Amino acid sequence: MAINEWLRVGVITATHGLRGEVKVFPVTEDPGRFETLRTVKCTGRAGERMLEIANVRYFKQYVLLSFRGMDRIEDVEGLVKAELYVDRAHALPLSENENYVCDLIGLRVVTDEGEELGTLDDVMETGANDVYVVKNGTREILLPAIRDCILKVDLEAGEMIVHVLPGLL
Repeated sequence: MAINEWLRVGVITATHGLRGEVKVFPVTEDPGRFETLRTVKCTGRAGERMLEIANVRYFKQYVLLSFRGMDRIEDVEGLVKAELYVDRAHALPLSENENYVCDLIGLRVVTDEGEELGTLDDVMETGANDVYVVKNGTREILLPAIRDCILKVDLEAGEMIVHVLPGLL
């Protein structure tokens, strides 16, 4: 299974003011991480390019970014809805038994009894724990991302071993 070299950290939702700032919805556990980033890869309608971060501020649940050489609203209007990525070298470190979501998507999901359930299609973030969405054709199974259910994640084999708790199927 191919490992993603770029990890998504945010989505530009709107421009902010007239001086080239953008409002970013962070999709990282630590929005403060933007303060340590020097560059991000921006992928959107206008293609893909590297942007150098000039300033970071916070507004409600958003991160306000400005980029070097982009000082007017006209410079950043085309960035709305673009996604921001960092390479793995600048990603937040993982704790034991943690994985980046992008590495989990596409894993084959197999029960501890050898039954193939399908492919991990999405990860839903809930208050208590994440929920893994496993698809097999039109069938969708929701598995809580808890130790009792998720037994092993083997990225090299492209497989996740799970124990199906009573009532989940």
